[in-house]
Amino acid sequence: QVQLVQSGGGLVQAGGSLRLSCAASGRTFSSYVMGWFRQAPGKEREFAAAITWSGGRTYYADSVEGRFTISRDNAKNTVYLQMTSLKPEDTAVYYCAALYGPRYSMRPEMYPDWGQGTQVTVSS
Repeated sequence: QVQLVQSGGGLVQAGGSLRLSCAASGRTFSSYVMGWFRQAPGKEREFAAAITWSGGRTYYADSVEGRFTISRDNAKNTVYLQMTSLKPEDTAVYYCAALYGPRYSMRPEMYPDWGQGTQVTVSS
């Protein structure tokens, strides 16, 4: 099990940028695939991005491809989500999640460990 603590987020105008951070503790961070998910009001939690344990591969939802960048620093046990060109439809609670092993998943139910969530609000 790994414990995840998120920071960042907030209110930004459309076209702006934000960076989310997720600090991990517990088991060896570098053994986990890390993902970012988001959940808008009245909607299901959806995949945004994921990064393999080495950081060598990244995966993005079509809706954020080219605007969001996921990265990780295994020395700091931290994963980041840099969000640029934000749109009002990006407004959601964002969650980081950890999946033990080398294979990523877009399915939130596959991730056993979650951060506390952080609100991102994009105004038009």
